[in-house]
Amino acid sequence: MNRALTVTWDDPQAAFAAGVKLSGIDYMQQMIAGRIAAPPIMKLMGFRLARVEEGLAQFECEPGEHHYNPIGVVHGGLGMTLLDSAMSCAVHTRLPLGKGYTTLEVKVNLVRAITIQTGTLRAIGRVLHFGGKTATAEGRLEDAEGKLYAHGTTTCIILG
Repeated sequence: MNRALTVTWDDPQAAFAAGVKLSGIDYMQQMIAGRIAAPPIMKLMGFRLARVEEGLAQFECEPGEHHYNPIGVVHGGLGMTLLDSAMSCAVHTRLPLGKGYTTLEVKVNLVRAITIQTGTLRAIGRVLHFGGKTATAEGRLEDAEGKLYAHGTTTCIILG
């Protein structure tokens, strides 16, 4: 069987330029609506932004063979990337116009192996604290029935 993966993406600088003119929640909502292109990492790893509210972001992904590692399960980096994205984008939803952020620290616990039989995963990030200089968030990586596969926390620095 021939296996292949072709990845295409839009110019990330165009999305960034649009984003600096919007509040964090507006930027995320425009991405869900398809008016702002998803970042290349989402295309490369095959996940999508599914839901945002103030202080919350949810990503979804269907694990595939292309996510597998040498021991026959999905590489932990997929779960970690999904959680990092969900937690940091939850922080992003709280940003006012003119502010940015970046991740300072991420802690993830992988508690269950992911395979292609796992089905759709959802990473849900929620802001715990949003201050003038830092923000913290927590996240859960679950299957469609709510079974936990990983959980984590992040600290982000607020810029601007």
